[in-house]
Amino acid sequence: MKTYLPNLEEKDRAWYLVDASGETLGRLATRIAMVLRGKHKPIYSPDRDNGDHVVVINAAKVYLSGKKMEQKEYFRHGTRPGSGKIETVAHMMAHTPEKIIERAVRGMLPHNKLGRKMYRKLRVYAGETHPHAGQNPTPIDLTARGGE
Repeated sequence: MKTYLPNLEEKDRAWYLVDASGETLGRLATRIAMVLRGKHKPIYSPDRDNGDHVVVINAAKVYLSGKKMEQKEYFRHGTRPGSGKIETVAHMMAHTPEKIIERAVRGMLPHNKLGRKMYRKLRVYAGETHPHAGQNPTPIDLTARGGE
């Protein structure tokens, strides 16, 4: 029996719409990463990009448990020694709430060229509106196990 590998013609990329309001950040990010990788499809292969596009709305209404809103910090490097920046989640929620979901999902994707290609299929918006109505994204509930 030969191993099945999907061709480029067999990759039909669907668009999914996810409402992040009231969802826990980590649980939401794992399910989004699963859809971006294509693990919800029967033709999943770990060395190929079989995933779908995901549009996330209401990123500003995502839920973090415990005291993470005040205590969780994100660090990013500066170009010079000692010029690193530390931001709390509360500060990021006030200024760029999209970055919180983007960072959480990016950390769950492969850290190579394939992961960067998968990450480009993620679009996150702080509010209800998004410019991807032409792609007709299907609303899905990611709270159910299995991604659909």
